[in-house]
This record gives sequence, structure tokens and C-alpha cells, in this order.
Amino acid sequence: MILPTALKITYLGHSTILISTPGGKRLLVDPWTTTNPACPSEFREVSALGKLDAILVTHMHSDHAGDIASVVSANPDAQVFAIFEAAMHIGTLGATSIQPMNIGGTVHSLGCEFTMTHAQHSSSYSSSAEAETPMLYGGDPAGFVLRLEDGFTLYISGDTGLFGDMALIRELYRPGVAVLPVGDRFTMGPLQAAHAVRLLGVKHVIPVHHSTFNLLSGTPAKLTEELANLGLNDVTVHALEPGQTLG
Repeated sequence: MILPTALKITYLGHSTILISTPGGKRLLVDPWTTTNPACPSEFREVSALGKLDAILVTHMHSDHAGDIASVVSANPDAQVFAIFEAAMHIGTLGATSIQPMNIGGTVHSLGCEFTMTHAQHSSSYSSSAEAETPMLYGGDPAGFVLRLEDGFTLYISGDTGLFGDMALIRELYRPGVAVLPVGDRFTMGPLQAAHAVRLLGVKHVIPVHHSTFNLLSGTPAKLTEELANLGLNDVTVHALEPGQTLG
């Protein structure tokens, strides 16, 4: 297995993942479980997630931060890593340990390094569930490079299209695993994701943001095909089922 023995990554459906670090910290990325149709029933209630040390929010769309209020309520002391505007809003929801960031910045905390990267997407949220409620600016979308206690590095791109500076992420951080969207329409599809893998130089990729809705046509199987078309036959696609753990 390519992951350090004590590192575990659990896929909760769509783009939500739960990370257990080698140092025993529990990190939730993009909290959306209660109404996430891809999330297994045993993980949907916030209480099922257990105690969290950190919450990472790539952007404020409801399919990524839809449960931020309830997760913060259950974990008021968890550190919340998000771009400045989003972090300020999340602070009004009861989070007592926000870690506001911006693109290019690094925060050293919990024995790890959290670096915020660029993402090609949008970010907004609604202050109400009413359909006519206007969308509010959520700060720019972002990704994270996460360097763990033992030096192993993950790249979590967040929702994004392909961009050339992924080659700089490779040069600067040398990630061992990339978590990339492949569903198409709202993010990269398999073709662009395969080129992202090439730019990043990773040998292991976890595809996310697929199969949740009919509009998302890209699949992990198609990503494998596109990698083969690029001659990247040595890349392993970890097509996790919701609820499945890698590590």
C-alpha cells in the first residue's frame, strides 16, 4: 500500500473525505453528508463522524459545505481551514478556532502543514433554503496541499478545471496522492483530470465529484482510459466506493 501505515482516507461520497493522519488527527474535507445522496446511511448523521480536529472547506457551494453549520456545532473546537471570506462566515456559525487563509499561504498546525492552492471554479452560498434567496459571495475557491506529520503529502484540488500551475504544485510539494474531481460539467472531466495527473506527477489518484447526480457524466473508469491514452499506465486510480477506506 502506498499510504503510510497509520494514514487512512475514507470516501463519504461526492467530494467529502475523512482523513485520519499518522499522528491520530481526524480531518474532514468538505462537509456534506446529511443530504448527500452518495453518502452511506451510516455516515449521514453528523454524530457518526466522531470527534474532528479540523475541517477543511475548499469552497462554499452547498454540495461541499452544506453541513458546515451542524458539523461546527458538533465540533466547536475543531480548527476550520478556509479562504478568508468563507472562514469569516463560518466563524459566525459558532466555530471558535477558524484558520482563515488565502491562495499561496501555509498554516502550521496540528503537526501538519496546510497550504492553500488556486482552483478554477466559483464559490457562493445562500443564507436561506428559500429558492429565491440570492447567492452570496463565498470567497475564491481553493485547493489544499496537506503535508502530514511524517512528511507524506496529499493534494486535494477541490472543484476545479485543469490549470498549468499544477506543474508547480508538483515541483514545490511532490504530492504522493491527488484527490481530483472527474465528473465533468462543473469540474474537470476524465480527460482534463488525466492531464492534471500528468502535470502533478502523482502515481496514485482518488477520483471524486462523480456519480452523485445524472449531470455528472465523468467516471473513474473513463479516467483510467484517459490515463492509458497518455501512456500513464503506471498510475493507480483508487476508485473508492462511498464508505470505503484507503489505507
